[in-house]
Amino acid sequence: MNLRTFDLNLLLIFDAIYTERSISKAAERLSLSQPAVSNSLARLRDRLDDPLFQRTAEGMVPTARARALAEPVRQALDLIGSGLQSKHAFDYRQSKRTFVIAVEDYGEAVILPRFVDWVAQVAPEVRIKIRPEPANQLREELKSGRVDLAIDYFVLRHTEYVSQRVMTDSLLSLTRPDHPGVGDKLTLETYLQLRHVALLPRNSAQPMIDLVLARRRLERHIAVEVPHFQSMPIMVQTTSMICTLPKRMATLYADQFRLKTHIPPVDTPDFPIYLVWHKSAEEDMGHRWLRESLMELCGRL
Repeated sequence: MNLRTFDLNLLLIFDAIYTERSISKAAERLSLSQPAVSNSLARLRDRLDDPLFQRTAEGMVPTARARALAEPVRQALDLIGSGLQSKHAFDYRQSKRTFVIAVEDYGEAVILPRFVDWVAQVAPEVRIKIRPEPANQLREELKSGRVDLAIDYFVLRHTEYVSQRVMTDSLLSLTRPDHPGVGDKLTLETYLQLRHVALLPRNSAQPMIDLVLARRRLERHIAVEVPHFQSMPIMVQTTSMICTLPKRMATLYADQFRLKTHIPPVDTPDFPIYLVWHKSAEEDMGHRWLRESLMELCGRL
């Protein structure tokens, strides 16, 4: 493969399709037409001599070659993106500062692996420390600076704090690929009959899927509640249960555990992901580098 004759824009197309599992959604994400994305995919298939994605009822499913390419391509795009940024006020290349970021399962699985890998390459002496609590339990720590940032589903409703939406996500369901009760398309009737693994709520708020079902006076059969999203694919892999979780997490777990993805049979709105910090950190140049880098990364996920 000669990089001098290779159109690197095709890697952006590949990354968008891999992330979205859809030609139309990839086109929307990149502000391109669907034919343009399809033509680019055809060119990439020709250059790599591999179909890369198979069109199914659940979306564009990556081939083994595509799965092998996905993370190296993402790392390359992250490095290019970071190189185009100008953050000279904070010398992150030489800094030995420790930043504390509070995240739960979603941020830990979807955002931080790519972010800490990028940090290791561009700021090798910077240390990242992870806290598992949600933002509303860390008000004083954020205020005092003991925690720099939180990644959360909810805004922190107080004038002293900034809650910046950095991305949105939707829902996706997972079953084992040979599930005896689920066909090519997951129907509402089947969805309600199956036994579900669900996340144990951290507050009084119901999961979005249950709120949508309740509006239709329906209810799924929750057989097991677990404290972490990462427990769901492990249980689903060896049982006849189903789980529903954020799409980006589900896509990661589907690849890792060889599970089958299903579009939930009810329409649910996209939900936001917020970056939360205290206003006292606004002019801290190191903190600004940290949050702007995270926001830039989230914008490309």
